[in-house]
Amino acid sequence: MKQLLLVFFGGGLGSVARYWIGLKLNNFESGIPFGTLLANVLGSLFIGIILAYSTKVGMLNENHSLLLATGFCGGFTTFSTFAYENHLFIKSGDYFTMIPYLAVSFIFGIGAVFLGMYLVKLI
Repeated sequence: MKQLLLVFFGGGLGSVARYWIGLKLNNFESGIPFGTLLANVLGSLFIGIILAYSTKVGMLNENHSLLLATGFCGGFTTFSTFAYENHLFIKSGDYFTMIPYLAVSFIFGIGAVFLGMYLVKLI
């Protein structure tokens, strides 16, 4: 039960943070939903840092990982919103926005995980 509460609490915090970023940065009139992009890239960076630090130092136990990685990062990042936004691009025929958004999201997201893990190695 404790693990479920940790995921629940972390996920709630992550979701609120993502919602706030979306309010500030998502503007479909300008094209790319920068709030979703930023949340996904930052969440990827965070999970890279969290899991690499957990492995390197061993100070983060399973409960910490559940709170921070599964909960917070899981609530903060959003594949479902990303998928829906791409659906909207397809529906409107805006492939010139969708293709760069897809590419940047995947490249920066995966790159951010590696960057986070690399930064922890430097410490």
